[in-house]
Amino acid sequence: MGNIIAWLVLGLIAGALAKLFYPGTQGGGILSTIVLGILGAVVGGYLGQALHIGSSSAAAASVGAFSLGSILFAVLGAMLLIFIWGLVTRRAV
Repeated sequence: MGNIIAWLVLGLIAGALAKLFYPGTQGGGILSTIVLGILGAVVGGYLGQALHIGSSSAAAASVGAFSLGSILFAVLGAMLLIFIWGLVTRRAV
């Protein structure tokens, strides 16, 4: 139970920071922010491990641990997901 709560809290923090730092407006409420943050933590953790950048922080991000490095990787992953989502949903003009 504690692990699920840790995932939710890390996801909320990472998603909110990603939406704050990413330029433009993104829709969605608190649920989408949490999901974005959790998926961002997984993506950021995977990319950090694959690139051998701060592997302990990246691994911590992918399992929901709290540290400055894990939140950084989670935010970067969430920002990447916001960018990809914007590309997918962009309307052709």
